[in-house]
Amino acid sequence: MKPMLHLLPVEAYTSQDWFDREMSEIFSKTWRYAGFMEDVSEPGQFIAVQAGLNNIFVIMGRDRRLRAFHNICRHRGTQLIRAVGKTQKALTCPYHDWTYDLEGNLISVPDEHEEFGKVDKSCLGLKPAKVDIWKSMIFVHPDPDAPSIAEWFGPVEPHIGPHVPEELIEYEDLNTSYEIKANWKVVVENYIDVYHLSHLHSNTLQMYDHKSAEFHWEGPHYMFWEPPVAEFLEDQDSKLTAPRVIPKDMNGAWVPMLFPGIGLAASEDGWNIFIVEPLGPELTRVHNRGRMSNSSEWEFTKQSMKSSSFWSKFGIAGKYEANDAMGEDDPMVAGDFTGEDIYACEQQQKSLHSPDFEAGPAAKGESPVIEHQKVVLQWLGEGK
Repeated sequence: MKPMLHLLPVEAYTSQDWFDREMSEIFSKTWRYAGFMEDVSEPGQFIAVQAGLNNIFVIMGRDRRLRAFHNICRHRGTQLIRAVGKTQKALTCPYHDWTYDLEGNLISVPDEHEEFGKVDKSCLGLKPAKVDIWKSMIFVHPDPDAPSIAEWFGPVEPHIGPHVPEELIEYEDLNTSYEIKANWKVVVENYIDVYHLSHLHSNTLQMYDHKSAEFHWEGPHYMFWEPPVAEFLEDQDSKLTAPRVIPKDMNGAWVPMLFPGIGLAASEDGWNIFIVEPLGPELTRVHNRGRMSNSSEWEFTKQSMKSSSFWSKFGIAGKYEANDAMGEDDPMVAGDFTGEDIYACEQQQKSLHSPDFEAGPAAKGESPVIEHQKVVLQWLGEGK
C-alpha cells in the first residue's frame, strides 16, 4: 500500500477493529444527540438512542423532570424499550416482567422469582446516564458524572450563528434519514471539506461565496461560516424561499461540525441538524431535522411566490446535464446537493479498497480534514 498524505491509515475507514475502538473510546465517552425537546415533553414519553456501545433512553417522570438510563433490565440485560413512545406509569421488561417506575426504581418482580430469594429492589434500579438540553436538543452521555453539556459546547457558542432554534418550528418535510455506504469519518470529512463546495456543488450551492469562507476549530469542534454572493445578497428578503429567521446584518451560512458527527446547517431562513450515526466500518446513517420560522402557512406561501422569479433565473442544477449515460435521477444530474455528497462519499469508500489508492496533495480548504483526523487520534489515545 502506498503511503497516504494524511494521518489515518486505510484501516481506519474499513476495519471492524478500528470501528470498535471508536465506538468504545469516542462515541461511548462523548455527548450524543437524542432528539428535540418536544420529543419528550409529557410524563411517560421516552426516546432511545445509541451512544457508542450504550443504548440509552430519556424519559420524562411524573415530576416532569427528564432522566436518562441505560436501556437494559437489571435482571438479564434485556432491552426495556424501543425507539420512541409513551408509557403511562411504568416500564416493564418483556423477558421476565421486572417493572420499573418512571424514575428508574425497581418496583416489582414476578412472585415466582421471590421463591428463590428476596430481591432487594432498592439497589436494582436502572443504571443512570446523563441528560441535558442545548439549543432545543436533548443530549445524553453514558457517564452520569460527565461534565455538563455547557462545558462541552460552551466554546462554540459565539461561532455557530445567531439562530434561536427554541423559537423556530420543526417542519416534517425536513425530517429525513438515509444510509451512506461509507465510513462515518468519510461523511464528516466531506462535510468539513471547504475545497469541494465550489466544485462538486458548483450548481447547487452557488448562492454562497465559498472562497470567502471562514473556518477554524474550537477544541474538537469545527466552526464554519460563509457569506452570500452579491447576486443573492442584494435585496435578499425578496429571494429567500421561507421567512427570515436571523437579523439582516448576520447573513450567511453557518455550518459547523460538532464532535463527534453533529452537524448544524443554518442560513437566513432555516436551521437544521445533520446527525452522523456510525452503523459499521463502511456504513453510516444520517438523520436530518430542520426548523423554520414560526409563521403562518400564508406567510410561507407569500415568501415562496415572492422568490420564485429569482430562483427561476438563478437556477439550481446538477453538476452535469442529463445524457444517454446519465438520466434525470442520476445524483450528478438531479440538482440535489445531498445526492451529490452521498455519491462522492460512496465513491471514495470504494476506492479505499484499491491497492493503488493514495491521497494527493491537500488544498487549504482540505485542512479541516487533517485536523479532524488529529482529533480522532487524540480520542483514541494516539495523538499528541
